[in-house]
Amino acid sequence: MSSDDARTSAANAEERIHAVDDDDSSAAAPLDLLLADAALNPIRRFVPGVSGLRFAANLARRPGRVASRGREFAGELARIGLGRSELAPHDKDRRFREPGWSHNPLLRGAVQGYLALGTAARGLVDDAELEWGDRQRMGFVVDNLVEASAPSNNPLLNPLVLKASIDTGGSNFVEGGRRLVRDFSTAPRVPAMVEPDAFEVGKDLAVTPGEVVLRTDVFELIQYTPQTPKVRRVPLLIVPPTINKFYVVDIAQERSLVEHLVRSGQQVFVISWRNPDARHADWGLDTYGQAIVEAMDALKSICREDKVALFALCSGGMIASMLMGHLADIGELDRVVAFGLAVTVLDQSRAGLSSALLSRKVAAAATAASQRKGYLDGAMLAEVFAWLRPNDLIWNYWVNNYLLGKAPKAFDILYWNADPVRLTAATHRDFIELAVTNAIVEPGGATMLGSPVDLGKVDTDAYVVAGIADHLCKWESCYRSTQLLGGEPRFVLSTSGHIASMVNPPGNDRASFQTAEHNPVDPAAWLESAEKVQGTWWTDFVDWLSSRTGPERNKPRRMGSAAFPPICPAPGTYVHDR
Repeated sequence: MSSDDARTSAANAEERIHAVDDDDSSAAAPLDLLLADAALNPIRRFVPGVSGLRFAANLARRPGRVASRGREFAGELARIGLGRSELAPHDKDRRFREPGWSHNPLLRGAVQGYLALGTAARGLVDDAELEWGDRQRMGFVVDNLVEASAPSNNPLLNPLVLKASIDTGGSNFVEGGRRLVRDFSTAPRVPAMVEPDAFEVGKDLAVTPGEVVLRTDVFELIQYTPQTPKVRRVPLLIVPPTINKFYVVDIAQERSLVEHLVRSGQQVFVISWRNPDARHADWGLDTYGQAIVEAMDALKSICREDKVALFALCSGGMIASMLMGHLADIGELDRVVAFGLAVTVLDQSRAGLSSALLSRKVAAAATAASQRKGYLDGAMLAEVFAWLRPNDLIWNYWVNNYLLGKAPKAFDILYWNADPVRLTAATHRDFIELAVTNAIVEPGGATMLGSPVDLGKVDTDAYVVAGIADHLCKWESCYRSTQLLGGEPRFVLSTSGHIASMVNPPGNDRASFQTAEHNPVDPAAWLESAEKVQGTWWTDFVDWLSSRTGPERNKPRRMGSAAFPPICPAPGTYVHDR
């Protein structure tokens, strides 16, 4: 691939990622808290319950506001009927880009009526002045109802669908019906975002050269082949999420973080978690913490270096942070010279929608459900995740797959997203407990491998990255890690969302990030003082990392060591488990 082709591919990929990671984080919810809903019936999230009663009661006490909102809505409908309304969809709203929506008076009126309805409905949630938790819940329900009512979802109104039905003689509905039956016959019961055979791991994805140098019941350890004559002496160990495959950090050529790191002279190792089943129900957070220790010991033997750098993502970041607390407790924190966290929420207070929905009762029911099965199915989590972004992840594919009868476009990120890892019952229980009690933020509130976890004692140089448009882990929640960890972590805020924060290669002229010299308590104060830097945070991270993993040495002549000989080529075998 030429450099020009690589830049074009990166720009196209960035735009398609933003189709998933849009610029609205109002429905943000940390991934571990979604585990409760994934274990139960997802439909429960659409029932407002007591929050709905409080919503109605608060509006009843504010009849003036309700009447005013009604007058505004009626007035806008009148303007729409007379053709005088100035309502128009946002420039980034892809649902109404077909010229028919603006050129046809009836269709234009349908769009304007929909926009007016959405403004009124969401305004009522504001008018009710609910407490934070009730507001989160009602906002979720109202947003989903509004998105579902979009005229673009109606086959009798959507001009693209009407044209397709004429052009194909209605066969688009036949093909769409076939796809609908296929998608909803098994979990996750949401429209398919990518065809199951669109890519092949090891051929199209996860192709950076390397070797598996350790395999245990819990994980495989991949050592990547150096691509520079000299390498940094201290190796880097990447800890991926426990509910996704590792190859989000090695997604494709020219867009792989691993590839970028090895090209920058880093010695890179990545953990590939096993996809557990009912036999592994008892694996808890201690199991995964011990696995990281085993991987660190292997790096020590292979690289002949006592120290490592750690970089952990999402739920893997929670486990790695707790392990750092354990190392601090036993006096071995100096084993880690640099600690990175990506899109990771440690402080669960007001972390998003699921913080508002999760209670002791719900947590107990969710834990019992996974305990009966032995694990939490990753496909169920994918279903819950999709409904957090109904416009992009549900209704967009509803129109494409079922109304137009088309196959979804082949996109590697969405293939990875549809390739989840099951979560053991014990780990599910442990994550739920952390979410309910918010134990990590309290010194000694949580334990790892028998040690009380006090993040304030973790004064290792830290690099914390978040996405300003992250709809899963709000950047403000990620930022609070800077107040929990000891020392002065470097906080970097990417312009991207949850996924694009990780897949953020050089070559995209629109990419940028923000950073600041100091980390005040208030994230808004940090944002006000932050400096915008053009380019990707990958480059910034490499510079930061290189100053802590040097000096350089000649690259190793072979992979592994006598104690840890290569077992098989990367990406290994565990990544293929379904």
